[in-house]
Amino acid sequence: MISYFQAIVLGALQGVTELFPISSLGHSVILPALLGWNIDQSGSPFLVFLVATHFATALVLLGFFWKDWVRIFQGLVRSIVFRRINGDTHAKLGWLIIIATIPGGILGLLLEKRIGALFAAPSAAAVFLIVNGCILYGAEKIKRKRVENVLSSDEEIAKLSWTKSFFVGCAQALALIPGISRTGSALSGGLLSGIDHESAARFAFLLATPIIFAAAFLKLPALFHSGYPAGATLIGALAAALGAYLSVRFLIKYFQTKTLVPFALYCIIFGAISFVVLLFR
Repeated sequence: MISYFQAIVLGALQGVTELFPISSLGHSVILPALLGWNIDQSGSPFLVFLVATHFATALVLLGFFWKDWVRIFQGLVRSIVFRRINGDTHAKLGWLIIIATIPGGILGLLLEKRIGALFAAPSAAAVFLIVNGCILYGAEKIKRKRVENVLSSDEEIAKLSWTKSFFVGCAQALALIPGISRTGSALSGGLLSGIDHESAARFAFLLATPIIFAAAFLKLPALFHSGYPAGATLIGALAAALGAYLSVRFLIKYFQTKTLVPFALYCIIFGAISFVVLLFR
């Protein structure tokens, strides 16, 4: 069972690390082990707790980008009614999001049980956190060789081909592994596809919303079953929502001028320290 204090800490941690490219799942697996908390990380109650905090984060993202989602939905409707996408930025953006969501959705359904087993291995999450840092650093180094564009974020994202959008979705699917960041992998995929930091971050945040909602709708009904920590889960979700709101406001401005390097170094250092501590505990 999860105490209220643990729920607040883990919820706030999830809200912040879900949007920062440093892996919320990885931190949610590693931190309890480092602190010696007696939590069954592979059990259904803990998995439901994590999904609830992710759901709260998705609600914040939906609210933050509400006007954008309205334009995207309108664009999708126009593309269906008029059977035309070319020249309609938001119609193209909507279909790119749908295509990029497919890999994570399919792999999540097929590999759910196997992936859940990884939650019981904090040392594995620490290793994957190091891998996440290397991915971020590698994407950043490659990106520096590319020419920046002067289009708006939506226009630049809409330049992506269907193949590149699917590639970003495949990159995002790596976040099914604890230690690999959803935001970081999608952002890296966007950079490698040729869009700038601000546009890649925006695309990553938009992509996170539908896939998190889908996972939440599958798992949240379990909260109504006996034995699930509904109270602690609600507190954790509120903490996650607050952390997510502060994070997205910060990151939207950060990626207008800054890079992934600080996050890459943090993941490598924290992952290495965590692995050593867990190895000799």
